[in-house]
Amino acid sequence: MSWGTELWDQFDNLDKHTQWGIDFLERYAKFVKERLEIEQTYAKQLRNLVKKYCPKRSKDEEPRFSSCVSFYSILNELNDYAGQREVVAEDMGHKVYGELLRYSQDLKAERKHHLQEGRKAQQYLDQCWKQMDNSKKKFERECKEAEKCQLGFEKLDNDINATKSEVEKAKSQLYLRTHMADESKNEYAAQLQNFNGEQWKHFNSAIPLIFKNLQDMDERRTVKLGETYRSFAEVERKVLPIISTCLEVMVSAAKAVDHRKDSVIVVESFKSGFEPPGDFPFEDFSQNIQRSGSDSTLGPPRSGGEQGGKGDPRPSLGKAKNKLWLFGKKPKAPSLEDFSHLPPEQRRKRLQHRIDELSRDLQKELDQRDALNKMKDVYEKNPQMGDPISLQPKISETMCTMERLRSEIHKNETWLSEVEGKNSSRGDRRPSTDPHPAPAGRESPEGSYTDDTTQELRGPPHPSPRQPDLPHADVHEFDDEFDDDDPLPVIGHCKALYSFDGQNEGTLVMLEDEVLYIIEEDKGDGWTRARRQGGEEGYVPTSYLEITMEKNSKGAVTYI
Repeated sequence: MSWGTELWDQFDNLDKHTQWGIDFLERYAKFVKERLEIEQTYAKQLRNLVKKYCPKRSKDEEPRFSSCVSFYSILNELNDYAGQREVVAEDMGHKVYGELLRYSQDLKAERKHHLQEGRKAQQYLDQCWKQMDNSKKKFERECKEAEKCQLGFEKLDNDINATKSEVEKAKSQLYLRTHMADESKNEYAAQLQNFNGEQWKHFNSAIPLIFKNLQDMDERRTVKLGETYRSFAEVERKVLPIISTCLEVMVSAAKAVDHRKDSVIVVESFKSGFEPPGDFPFEDFSQNIQRSGSDSTLGPPRSGGEQGGKGDPRPSLGKAKNKLWLFGKKPKAPSLEDFSHLPPEQRRKRLQHRIDELSRDLQKELDQRDALNKMKDVYEKNPQMGDPISLQPKISETMCTMERLRSEIHKNETWLSEVEGKNSSRGDRRPSTDPHPAPAGRESPEGSYTDDTTQELRGPPHPSPRQPDLPHADVHEFDDEFDDDDPLPVIGHCKALYSFDGQNEGTLVMLEDEVLYIIEEDKGDGWTRARRQGGEEGYVPTSYLEITMEKNSKGAVTYI
């Protein structure tokens, strides 16, 4: 049904209707805007909620219980769900709200144009009507004047007293008025014909066309609303598969909660490895009481062998008490490096974890050493690419680091063997376990040391290892240094400038140009404690060495 034919006289109402349509469209756009703001706020609140209940945690604090893992999985999926709500808000902003704003501006401009065209057509028709009405009024006025002149002429013509000149004048006036009336009549007829034609065009051509354009505009507005309604729903439907996946993962996480597995984790986490405490032995405090004759007949006398076989029960009591710390106050461990303050099972896990980390670090150093050696070979073959000597400090530093890591691994493996009940010692890693007492004079490390460079210019100094004083040294003084379960860390490396036979007890044999590891600095007596590649340790003359200490070692210095 066309507005042009049915509503030809409803211009003002159509003006109001089209304005209402644009206002309704803008109202819906405002609704979409508030809806997407709700989505944005909802998504933001969900993300804040996830952030609140899923704080940052270190690697050691990763959840292990299935209930915790499932909860964090649900939080992750909820975070993804919040992301989908943000997608909904973004799509609503671009595909619905933004499109409605642009279309509303276009509608306003188009409506304004059509209404202006309608008003121009109405103004032109009104102008034509005014011209026709003016010509009509003029024609009416001229006819009245002509009738008045005719009456005057007839009156003078019938008057016998009127002169001939008066009659002629009245006749001329009548003729003039009649002529003017005829001209007004013709003008009025022309204006009337023109107005009727313009009026027909106005109501049969111009206005129907304008109203048809307004109708098309309003129908397109209605269609656009329907499309945006559908887009509004499609935005939600688009994220439904991902949201459904999130919900399915949440359900799967809920199904993954295993109370038996959590119970096993609790046991593994807190299992101490101790045996339950045994029975307390009876302590007989009446052994030293002299019994009377009648009392001696109550039982056989205790023989010395029995008394010796029984022994003192206190050590076993003390041993039992040491196991009771699990039910009371835990004793403080003197050192935490070997995790001795932990129960055996927990200590084993911690030591194994540390060994794995040290092994990874050692592997990195091995790879770095291989890479440096390859680079050194390339430099040696192609000197223009670089100086191979410049890589030697880095290679030496890497070797020292590797030795330090091997010592740490060995130390931790020793502790681990103790926990696991294995009888491992340093003897299986070193060629000799005999004590190596240090040269005499080590008992006074505060002694002065003079770095005399003049001796270096004269050649090998051949210092005496103080052989006369070595027999008087206390052999047990250095037992703890060499037979300690923990190898001393490497604090530097050195290169032998001369060979040393190491015939005295506590000294170390070394060959010229041999690279050794420094494990103890010279304390002023002219001797440095070193370790060979095979693990042998001992003292060598400081003046025979070219020493390079590690940068992070205290008192790093180079002796030549």
